[in-house]
Amino acid sequence: MRLSVISFTRQGIGLSERIAVCAEGKLQVRLFTKCGVFVREDGGKNPPVRFVAEPLTEWAGRQMKEKNAILFIGACGIAVRAVAPHLTDKLHDSPVLVMDEKGRYVIPVLAGHVGGANEIALFLGEKTGAESVITTATDINGKFAVDVFARKNSLFIKKKGGIARVSAKALSGERITLAIETGHETDTEPPEGVDIVPYPPAGQVDVVVTSEKKQFDVALVLRAREYVIGLGCKKGKQEAAIADFIAEKLRELGIESTQIYAAASIEQKRDEEGILAWCRREDIPFLTYPAQELRMVEGDFAGSAFVKEQVGVDNVCERAALRVCGAGGKMIACKDAKDGMTIAVARRIWRVRFGEE
Repeated sequence: MRLSVISFTRQGIGLSERIAVCAEGKLQVRLFTKCGVFVREDGGKNPPVRFVAEPLTEWAGRQMKEKNAILFIGACGIAVRAVAPHLTDKLHDSPVLVMDEKGRYVIPVLAGHVGGANEIALFLGEKTGAESVITTATDINGKFAVDVFARKNSLFIKKKGGIARVSAKALSGERITLAIETGHETDTEPPEGVDIVPYPPAGQVDVVVTSEKKQFDVALVLRAREYVIGLGCKKGKQEAAIADFIAEKLRELGIESTQIYAAASIEQKRDEEGILAWCRREDIPFLTYPAQELRMVEGDFAGSAFVKEQVGVDNVCERAALRVCGAGGKMIACKDAKDGMTIAVARRIWRVRFGEE
């Protein structure tokens, strides 16, 4: 996850630089400041600290559009006013956190569960010594949080209203019933207060986890994200062309974008803005791998001598899709090419887990 940290004082700048060091390997941290006496563009720092000349609300809006988590080092009121015009709903808002400039407290203020702000707060607290101030009811009462469960298992939440219904039942001390599609059942113990019932459910249950497009009499349906898109493209390909190409393939296969687990490609494409922009818009991770890893993926691929000469592996999109899937992954749509772009789609084996990822 990418974390944009913005400070407002010299002390805040120093704390942000310390956070960047502490978070290395866990978060991709970018540092910004509105400090009026800040004159360095980078000061030889890695990562650099960038001065933000535009209004804070505009900066925050761009960060949220790019699906970045935001950490404000300053007052809660500053953060609230900055992000308020850009709020959508709990399933799509970016994680927003606040930390005081002395680094004593870190507070998730938005997207604590689905966005992962609570998790970021706990991580930063552990690394910096700050106290994490968690306010979500299920967390402070030690109850099952169905939206956290969905995020950790890469499940799409069909209707956000069901989250409140399930959480309210858990908080009142009632047991939650959960049915998991056959063949994908958990091999970990459910938390206290959760009962696993047979699938398909014979009667009304609280939560159903499935990849099937059926109607259920439940409070909440969680859909499995079971497909991986492998991508390749010429440098500088625009997002619109990439989006149209992907949409065309998904329509052909009868797949919805909410069923996509990830997009994948070769390491050389990790900064390809057209692909990144599409992934940000769809809230889908973009995973890339070096050529030597892709060469190790087993399968019968549509190889290209030209592609191998250029990037060191004979096929990018098919190999990348299967690399993400891991053991048991299957290609369901082999390489297709159009206007300097290639695409392939694979299906991964998914299984529900409780507890840590």
